[in-house]
Amino acid sequence: MTKGKLYLIPTPLGDYDPAQVLPAPVLALLPTLRTFVVEEIRTARRFLSAAGLKGHIQELQFHELNEHTDPKGVEELAGLFDDGNSVGLLSEAGLPAVADPGALLVALCHRKGIEVVPFTGPSSLMMALMASGLDGQQFAFNGYLPAKPEARRAALRALEKKPGTQLFIETPYRNDAMLADILSVCKPATRLCLAADITLPSAFIRTRTVAEWKKEVPVLGKRPCVFLILA
Repeated sequence: MTKGKLYLIPTPLGDYDPAQVLPAPVLALLPTLRTFVVEEIRTARRFLSAAGLKGHIQELQFHELNEHTDPKGVEELAGLFDDGNSVGLLSEAGLPAVADPGALLVALCHRKGIEVVPFTGPSSLMMALMASGLDGQQFAFNGYLPAKPEARRAALRALEKKPGTQLFIETPYRNDAMLADILSVCKPATRLCLAADITLPSAFIRTRTVAEWKKEVPVLGKRPCVFLILA
């Protein structure tokens, strides 16, 4: 039986015209697909409408894959590729399958011998590293740190001891608590980059030492933010 392909489709990092940040081949691919696996259907519909499919959304088939999807539900997605049907994978923002539950579908496709085709687009992690001025030769992404304050501070102390640039993210409503903890436990000379609202008009990307940040502490609020430290 002929199997379709899985296309990894990047999405904008904010609510604006996809043509401003997505390559032309991505926008040209979208109208050729009829099946999408997405993190949240409402967000996916809004993106695809803005990307040129307005008026055709009702013709599309959506399947959700998120933190609530059980292993059986993931396995069942393999049937979407039957009869040569190709599928697009969308994240809520940025690159799918990077700090994203879509990685489960990518792994499934490799197990089933289904071709995986990645497309280029905005990555908040790589763009933050590019703009930070920190070590781009040796770096590590650490995902989300613990939510509980004491465990989070312990994790920060451990990261500060590691070589190279350490990247991590936080649920937006805890951004300012994370920043407060960084400033309270990290050494004065440790460099910290705050990269919020990347690619948006309100983008804020700045690198200073912890000692310098303490003199003027910004309010990050609930903006998507990448944190980078280098001791």
